[in-house]
Amino acid sequence: MWSTYLFLTMLLVLLTVLPKIQNPHWIFRVPEFGKIQITYCILGTIILGFLVGRSENIWYSQALLGVLFIHHGVTLVKYTPLYPVKKYQRRNRSSKKLHFISANVYQFNKEYNRFINLIETCKPDVFLTMESNGDWEKAMRPLEKNYMYQHKVTLENTYGMHFYSKIKIKEAQTHYFVADDIPSFEIHLQTEDGFSFVFFGVHPPPPSPTEEETSKERDGDLLSTAKRVKDIKEPVIVVGDFNNVAWSKSSILFRKTSHLIDPRIGRSFVSTFHAKYRLLRFPIDLMFHSEDIFIEELKTLENFGSDHLPVYCEFFIDHHNEEQEQLVEEASQEEIQEAEEMIREGKEEDGERDTIVTED
Repeated sequence: MWSTYLFLTMLLVLLTVLPKIQNPHWIFRVPEFGKIQITYCILGTIILGFLVGRSENIWYSQALLGVLFIHHGVTLVKYTPLYPVKKYQRRNRSSKKLHFISANVYQFNKEYNRFINLIETCKPDVFLTMESNGDWEKAMRPLEKNYMYQHKVTLENTYGMHFYSKIKIKEAQTHYFVADDIPSFEIHLQTEDGFSFVFFGVHPPPPSPTEEETSKERDGDLLSTAKRVKDIKEPVIVVGDFNNVAWSKSSILFRKTSHLIDPRIGRSFVSTFHAKYRLLRFPIDLMFHSEDIFIEELKTLENFGSDHLPVYCEFFIDHHNEEQEQLVEEASQEEIQEAEEMIREGKEEDGERDTIVTED
């Protein structure tokens, strides 16, 4: 038990230190995803230490674990209801409530009807799918009678993306910020009650031993989106499978560069991946919004066979609100230069994706 305690202590120190090293290799970036699980493991190891208690020097390691627990806890508490964030009430001049669903459907998931039933039950105003290929596009055609407006990029490399809307699309663009096989959507919409907003859909590749060796393309793609968002004057929502967590350095740079707000702060983690393993579930399907967007509900929905849980959001658009604007953080000049460097590196990176991907 004593050797197990020492091994766990050293491992938890390593997993805490690795993300602090600003190296884009997946070995350094992947531990960022498990901050929630690492924090629970630290607490469990502290309890184990009290049970073992064989060495008079154990208090040194217990104190170290306590410092690690506080270090992680200070970050994670921001994404819980314990963190005070003012809630805003709808006003008479605001838009009607709007709803969207964002779902990484998992390209090889064949349970199309479960997803279609989810859409027909929840009746979102718009929904975005990621990893949707030709088979998924064909399966979703019955939904088009209720979702007259669409924007689609059908790919077989797990980076296809489809957008369906009951709200009128004024303009739609597909960006390829860092690679010609990684699309991002920019959709300009006009509601029936006269409110305009812009919906961005993103799905950059993850750093992992089975996909991209580094986070360069992911970070470059996200920060390119942030740079584009900053120049838009209308209300903005950015949604998708970020393959990133909100507390990572690149996510914080994204938030500051785009001048957007993270609605998870003061609310919950809204963990989505992996859908089948609750204890190994990370919040990587993210959302950010401008100060004109007000979130009333943000949650996950039931699993429909994918490896990601879908994200459901209920929001409304209001006119400029100085109090919510205080939640916007702006990047320093040094951070702006760092973001530009990450964009450049992302464009230079040569991703290793096939045109057609088959399930292993």
